[in-house]
Amino acid sequence: MRSAKDFFRPLAVGAPAPPREVPFRPSRMIHFFDPGNEKMAAKVPALAPQVDVLLGNLEDAVAADRKEAARAGLVSVARATDFGATQLWTRVNSLDSPWALDDLVTLVTEIGDKLDVVMVPKVEGAHDIHYVDRLLAQLEARAGLRRPILVHAILETAAGVAAVEEIAAASPRMQGISLGPADLAASRRMKTTRVGGGHPGYLVREDPPPTFGGGTPSDAPRVTYQQDLWHYTIARMVDACAAHDILPYYGPFGDIQDVTACEDQFRNAFLLGCVGAWSLHPVQIDIAKRVFSPAPEDVAWARQVIEAMGDGTGAVMIDGKMQDDATFKQCQVVVGLADALAERDPQLAASYAAADKVARR
Repeated sequence: MRSAKDFFRPLAVGAPAPPREVPFRPSRMIHFFDPGNEKMAAKVPALAPQVDVLLGNLEDAVAADRKEAARAGLVSVARATDFGATQLWTRVNSLDSPWALDDLVTLVTEIGDKLDVVMVPKVEGAHDIHYVDRLLAQLEARAGLRRPILVHAILETAAGVAAVEEIAAASPRMQGISLGPADLAASRRMKTTRVGGGHPGYLVREDPPPTFGGGTPSDAPRVTYQQDLWHYTIARMVDACAAHDILPYYGPFGDIQDVTACEDQFRNAFLLGCVGAWSLHPVQIDIAKRVFSPAPEDVAWARQVIEAMGDGTGAVMIDGKMQDDATFKQCQVVVGLADALAERDPQLAASYAAADKVARR
């Protein structure tokens, strides 16, 4: 076990010091693109201002015979594009693949100055993060980088879920964790072929109507409620991330046409504590932007509570609702997120200002 005193020392001579905290930058949507697809890569400069994070995908959805082309394409896109305030991430191939090592060596040494986060798939324990951590430090030293590249893990195996707390704590580089529902479903032997979202067979049913005299329960129709297959895993992931001050994300929602269910799933994740989700198609960008931004009326209310609470101690009544130190902290979370997003999004900032003005009348 490493000494706590060594935790923030570089893992290679000449590498930048590990970060002492994860900088919060808006990441409501992590928008995936295939850098080996010339038409898709050509859209990156126009797409960058519309999203918080652009991710060059090298893993799933990239055929084996196109892996090297995708890697080379990401290098070209990164060199040619001014991303402004938009973050550039990549999802490398899994650590048990023949491509992962070349992914890291090539990207860190050639475009490491532009790369913010490396997303690592199928992380199963702290050992996977330790391997990437040391390798990144060596490559950063070789490339002469002055800031460390952060690491993001995907939770997509049963072993990974069982070890999620140790994964979250594995390195100062840890930026966050995403849910990977499709691979996780296969790993758990779940009987679903959907990529995220609910399932009509996973439900609860209301009790039968009462019978009199001890007769057989009625066969009258009974209401059913579809349940969320991923509630437990998301909640556990959020707790692990919050405990170690890193960021949790919902992953992909595979049914591109079902924008209503996509929005519902994203909102569930947002309410549970996730800060963003993956967007696989441009139609999902606006959904993620809307869902993972606090509603203007909620922000206005939170500001009212903070103002009324003063130093945050004691209790006050506002519109018949009791507010105390716990609700004060809840409101600080909402306002803190809103302020951070408003710096990135002028339209959102204007909507928050307008709602605040109405609330003060």
